[in-house]
Amino acid sequence: MNTISPLINYFVSQGVPLETIILILMLPIIATMIAFFRQVVGIKAFGIYTPLIVTFAFLAMGVNGIKYGVIIFVSVIFIGMITRFILKKFRLLYLPRVAITLSVVAFSILTILVFGGTLHRTGLAAVSIFPLLIMIAIVEKFVTAQIEKGSKTAILLAVETLVISLIGYYLASWDILISVIVAYPYLVLFTLPINFVLGKWTGLRFAEYYRFREILKKM
Repeated sequence: MNTISPLINYFVSQGVPLETIILILMLPIIATMIAFFRQVVGIKAFGIYTPLIVTFAFLAMGVNGIKYGVIIFVSVIFIGMITRFILKKFRLLYLPRVAITLSVVAFSILTILVFGGTLHRTGLAAVSIFPLLIMIAIVEKFVTAQIEKGSKTAILLAVETLVISLIGYYLASWDILISVIVAYPYLVLFTLPINFVLGKWTGLRFAEYYRFREILKKM
């Protein structure tokens, strides 16, 4: 970083870590990106909050965030899906069932971390608790989607969430963007009018152009 804004320097001088400042400034950018994918492209995912926190979970995992993050994400979804099918025949109430599912997923993730340690994958075994809790908490979203929309739709939403989170990770890790934000932090304010424009979007989403392509050809 060749240039740091006086405002950023002031924040750092007050004891706020530069990394924390960068992540906070990146949040509106990532949120706007997710809103764009949802409103214009038509990728729904698990809302806006879930892919946002998954993105930051990947970032919190450090240099191996993508590799280990994807492994844990896929494991959480798969184990959650299997556990729900097993519990389905017991006809439990929603909250106890989710609590059991979260517990099974937590024990499974712990097993994966221990297994990673035995294979000398120290990066996997040393993943901090913050991103792990985020990943485990996704199970509730997935189970809710399974109940309301079916397994196929829930899996699709999980895949879309993972894709958007990966894009967000690479965007938030982009050195050029980080340098620009640190030098000109006020640029983040431009996400507000962009979201106003997105909020007024009334056209077809890109996904809908593909979905209704046969109808559009006849018009």
